[in-house]
Amino acid sequence: MTQIDKVIYTGKTHTTGGRDGSSRSSDGRLDIKLSSPGTPGAGTNPEQLFAAGWSACFIGAIGFAAGGLKVALPAGLAVDAEVDLGSGAGGYALQARLNVSLPGIDREVAQAIVDAAHQTCPYSKATRGNINVEINLV
Repeated sequence: MTQIDKVIYTGKTHTTGGRDGSSRSSDGRLDIKLSSPGTPGAGTNPEQLFAAGWSACFIGAIGFAAGGLKVALPAGLAVDAEVDLGSGAGGYALQARLNVSLPGIDREVAQAIVDAAHQTCPYSKATRGNINVEINLV
């Protein structure tokens, strides 16, 4: 397990009502309604929030990796994250795919960047060995 020596930031939220409730951050920047996946509710769901957080973090890790390789990132850099909620013999579980677009970068270099990003991204570290994850260059 990775140990933290210095806390850089702590995200704090207050959630009520579970999947059909609401969540608000301590600084008020996040104030959302929640709804269960696949329902007509007006809110988002934890899987979408996880996908958004992971893809944003992964883009930061891509920037870090590209900087180390002295590669300029394209304006069209994007990560499309897909987080599946499913069930099996052990109950509910998640699996995920990160589809990374690095237009104009040689595929071998892009793969090296994505591989390095997957090693440093905190979300990738948290999920490694815990859920099935695919990282795809698109």
